[in-house]
This record gives sequence, C-alpha cells and structure tokens, in this order.
Amino acid sequence: MNSQQPVLAPSAPTLANGKGPGMPLGLAILLVRMLEFLVVGAAGLSLLWFGSFEPDGNIAIYGRVTLIAALAFAVLAESLGSYDIEAQFSLREGWRRVILAWAMTAWFLITMGYLLKASDEVSRGWAISWFMVGGSSLLLARALATMWVRRLKNKGTFNERVAIFGAGPQGVRFAEYVLAHDRLTITLIGIFDDRKADRLPADVAGVPLLGNLSALIGMIREGMIDQVVVALPWAAERRLQDVVSRLALTPVKVRLAPDLVSFTFSRRPVVILGDVPVMTLFERPISGVSAVMKDIEDKVLASIILLLIWPILLVVALAVKLDSSGPILFRQPREGFNNQPFSCFKFRTMYHNRLEYKNITQASRDDPRITRVGRILRRTSLDELPQLFNVMMGDMSLVGPRPHAPSTRAGGRLFSDVVQSYAARHKVKPGITGWAQVCGWRGETDTEEKLVKRFEHDLYYIENWSLWLDLYILLRTVGAVLLPRNAF
Repeated sequence: MNSQQPVLAPSAPTLANGKGPGMPLGLAILLVRMLEFLVVGAAGLSLLWFGSFEPDGNIAIYGRVTLIAALAFAVLAESLGSYDIEAQFSLREGWRRVILAWAMTAWFLITMGYLLKASDEVSRGWAISWFMVGGSSLLLARALATMWVRRLKNKGTFNERVAIFGAGPQGVRFAEYVLAHDRLTITLIGIFDDRKADRLPADVAGVPLLGNLSALIGMIREGMIDQVVVALPWAAERRLQDVVSRLALTPVKVRLAPDLVSFTFSRRPVVILGDVPVMTLFERPISGVSAVMKDIEDKVLASIILLLIWPILLVVALAVKLDSSGPILFRQPREGFNNQPFSCFKFRTMYHNRLEYKNITQASRDDPRITRVGRILRRTSLDELPQLFNVMMGDMSLVGPRPHAPSTRAGGRLFSDVVQSYAARHKVKPGITGWAQVCGWRGETDTEEKLVKRFEHDLYYIENWSLWLDLYILLRTVGAVLLPRNAF
C-alpha cells in the first residue's frame, strides 16, 4: 500500500467497470496549490485597486512584494505539510498548517524588509490589511478546496481498482484493514489465489474470490485492475518469487502486503536503513533539536520566574520556619527521566517528625500531618516553587509528567502494578506542572481510575509535545493555581 495515498473502501465490493480513477489525487492537490498561490497574490493586488491605499512609491514594488510573498508562502506551505493527505481531508489540520505558513510568510517579509531597508517603500496600512485579508481568503479557499476533494473522494474519483492475491490469514487481515479505513482511496475488486477450490472460502471479509493467478492476469490485460497487493506469508519466499515474477510482466503496480505481525504495528512509520526498509516501533520522544529547545525553554523561563518571585520564596521560607520546627525544604526521593532517582525539592508542609521518605502515604483531605502554613501552601501550590531549582539542575522540566515516589499507591496497589506501562512516563523529564494537572487530574490518586486518567494524559503530552503546548499548559497552570481543585 502507498502510505501517502488515502483510500475509500466501497460499501460493497463490486467488479470494475473498466474505468480507472477519474482524476489522480495528485492532480487535485496540485490544483489546490495553484489556487492558494493565486489567492495570496490576488489579495495583495486587489487591495491596491479596490482599497483606499495610496501607493507610497512605484506600484511595481507592490507587484514584486506580492510575487515574493506568494512564492514564499508556496515554499513554506509545502515544507509545513499543508498539502499532505491528512491536511487535504481534515479542515482543522489544513487550516492550522495554512495559517502557520501565512504567519511565517509575513515574518519573512518583515525580516527581509528590515534587512534590505526597504520597508519604508511599502504602505504599512496596505501590508497589515493584506495580512488580514490574505489570511481570511486562504482559510476560505482551503475550506472550499477541502469540500471539493471530499466530495470527489466520496464519489470514488480518486479510487484505484485493487486486487489482492492470497486468500489466507494475511489476505483476510489486509482486506479487513482496507474496509475498516474510510480514508483509503481503494476499490477492492476481489481476491485471487492459486490453491485448490476446496481449500478456499467463497469470499474473504466480504470480498469475492475471483479465481487464480491466470484469472488475475487476464483481468489486468483487460484493463480492469490498477494495482495488485500480494498478501502471502513472507516465509513462503519461493512462492512469493514465482507470483511476483509473473505479475512483473504486467503494466500495474505490484505491492507486498505486510506480514501478519506488521498489522499489530500498522501505525508505525517505515524508514529506509541503507537499502532495507525497517519499521520504527518507538522513537525517543523530545529528542534532537526538540530536546535542545525544551532545555533552553526550561532554563530561560525558570531563571525569569526565580528573578520575579524571590521575595515570595523568602516570605514562604520564613512562614514555614516560624510555623513549626524542622527544615524549610523537604527533599523526597522521586523517579525521573529513564527511571533515575533524584531529590525533589518542596517547601515542608508537614510536621517534621511525621515526614515520610519510604512507604509514602499520599496526603489526603484534613490530613493531620499537614501544618497550618502547609495547608495554605498546598492549596496554592506554593510548596512546589523550590522545584524551579530542580529545573535549573536539569532533573526536571517546567512542564512534564509529575514525579511520584516509587512507593506511592493507588487503591492500595503500587502505581506500576496498576498500569503495567507506567514507566513510559519516564521517557521524558518530570515536570512541575503537566497536562494531567491542568485538566483536573491532580492531588490524591486514591483510586485506580484516577491513576489511569493521569497516566493517559501524561502519555498524550509525551506524544504531542510542542513548545506551544508547553506555553499553553503554563498559562492554564496559572488558572489552576488561582482556582485550585483536588489540592490539599
């Protein structure tokens, strides 16, 4: 299967009518590219002709700026995946990528104007209006284009007529996969197999069995099939070679279906290692440039926050010291990145003689171990502020899954016993705040359901990390602190 080409499975498999796809999907996407290129140019020039702006200089300058912007947008939109399959059929994803490309185009023009000292030659009113009108026009154009390609897709315009060779378990699994995914642009013609009729079912997953390899080649010669997917066990190397060698003489695409085990990891990307395709089962999240960006984000923001709140830290430290005897800071062992232990800093909120370092019992509402000042600190999350020093030391991030002590329990069971893949949270650094916390899953995990929900939110953050998501979580954290829930 071509992983870059979506598929529309028919409601009921039917034989081909002798006609191939009405329009290649690539041609439709090319037309969308041309439309958006023209929209950018038309938005800028129309403001000159129909707007109230008096060109500050030669009108040819505006034409050059418009052309440069249209070309820059085309390059940026392409590099950001604005014309990928998912962006063509998902309006939300398409809009997100188009607006990002348009914003980057505007930033590019501003930068070039500053560096070339040419910004004074263009009306600022025209430029601002162009950014707003151009962005709105691009959103409208993408909405219309998405409606158009969806309509063509639903009519089967992009569909290729596909035959499956192999009626065994592998062919069954492949046919079921195609029929279950309505984004594919495939019409399943039928299934073919060379084995004796008494060893074959009448149909496979509702797709008719149409004959042997000779029958398949005959239909190909009649122009009724565009693509053949060979669904034979990879271990049957000799049989595979025989079938493929005969199909290689026909003018259709011939592809090899995944082996049975590959369906388990069907969403995993395939990369080329040398000349050999290999499947990526798991990536290290937030790695490479992303890890460097997150580390810079942590250090810069933590430094700024510490410079702004040091008076608050001094007041809280004094309050803790005056309220009860014992140290100001509480250092508790927690598990961090790659399950490595570290000392997590917090303002002490419990009586010194009732602190727990092993076999820890989570704090609960009206917990007698909590001091008067500690109760206030916990409700306002001020007790977490010393973890900024953990961030500066590299043990934690500002945003990430909250670190837990190894002995913490939910419903009387260890966290790792409740969720077998709990250690997956440790694939990134723990954070002072996180997606689970701002979504309301903070505080005591007295039931297994609460732990599972927290775990699900943590995994969502790990798999969807971005700087924008971090900033969004930090902003929501301010609201969570001002309106605390489940904190005691």
